[in-house]
Amino acid sequence: MRREGRTRRFSSWDRSGGNQDWIAIDPGKSASIAQADGAGVIRHFWLTINHKDPLYLRKMVVKAYWDEETEASILAPIGDFFCLGHGIVRSFENAAFNAVCEQSLEGGLGGGVALNCYFPMPFSDGMRIEVSNESDMPCESLYFCVDYDELPKAPDTLRFHANYRQEYPTVMAEGPLVERGLEYWEQSQVANLDGAGNYLILDAKGEGHFVGCNLSVENFDPLLSTGEPTWWGEGDDMFFIDGDETASLNGTGSEDYFTQAWGMHDKAFLYGGTSIHEHDPNYPDRHAATSYRLHIPDPIIFRKNLRFSIEHGHANLQQSDYSSVAYWYQTEPHLPLAPLPPALERVPKFARSR
Repeated sequence: MRREGRTRRFSSWDRSGGNQDWIAIDPGKSASIAQADGAGVIRHFWLTINHKDPLYLRKMVVKAYWDEETEASILAPIGDFFCLGHGIVRSFENAAFNAVCEQSLEGGLGGGVALNCYFPMPFSDGMRIEVSNESDMPCESLYFCVDYDELPKAPDTLRFHANYRQEYPTVMAEGPLVERGLEYWEQSQVANLDGAGNYLILDAKGEGHFVGCNLSVENFDPLLSTGEPTWWGEGDDMFFIDGDETASLNGTGSEDYFTQAWGMHDKAFLYGGTSIHEHDPNYPDRHAATSYRLHIPDPIIFRKNLRFSIEHGHANLQQSDYSSVAYWYQTEPHLPLAPLPPALERVPKFARSR
């Protein structure tokens, strides 16, 4: 099929013709890396960063605005937007994102990593993408390319959105079974039918398609008497579509929602899988995981609103640190996105001494 329009690019290339193909961003400052008038569709977004802060992937933020809006449609830490939680560097690939780093950096904090996003991002009356450095250290170099189709007229399509949320820690459900001090696996009869207390991933109003999310868990659940974290993946996913009071779609467990079974496996597949595995042999005392699910061939369709949440452990009986990014397309205007917690509050527990 013939593609209309003209291919354009914003990049950090050295305008003098030299090799300084980057920009620097001082602490607490922001930079506009792409700004266009008229209509178009972003097709590819790539960046890589040189930053001395080992948690720069959590402390640097990406924001995007479509059609002269004043409310951002993308708001997330850079690592989390690209499916890498906790500030951890790792290589992986799925249908919408990939990340590539040196093998020696795998699973660590900091270091260079190439980040790519291929979700189409249409706009009809201009667009702007900003990157903010919320670290107290300078971003010494940010390299980027934003490739897009410039179009002669506005595309009649929904707008892309992405939003980060976190709950540090999740609030454990209360009740007589919990109070008796039973082990987690002895409480499978506790019921949760209305999603109260679930971890919230998305609350959207309008008409659109939910196309995926990533979920990062730092697992330090206190319910096992051994003191070791137990398995966190028994939480059911619940989609409440167009005002339904009970879940329109109800899942069978976190690993099942992320297209896996019998635990999270250290594999990154097209539409579901793991970008950061909880049990990294190089970091045996760290229990940090990031899993993702992309609804590209099977979007969740909503006409009025969508509320998507997931249990943290069966019936919300576990307490750990959860964070996520939701991806969706919808009509404008959208509800204001969840604001980001301050950078220091986004730092994972295992790294708070850094």
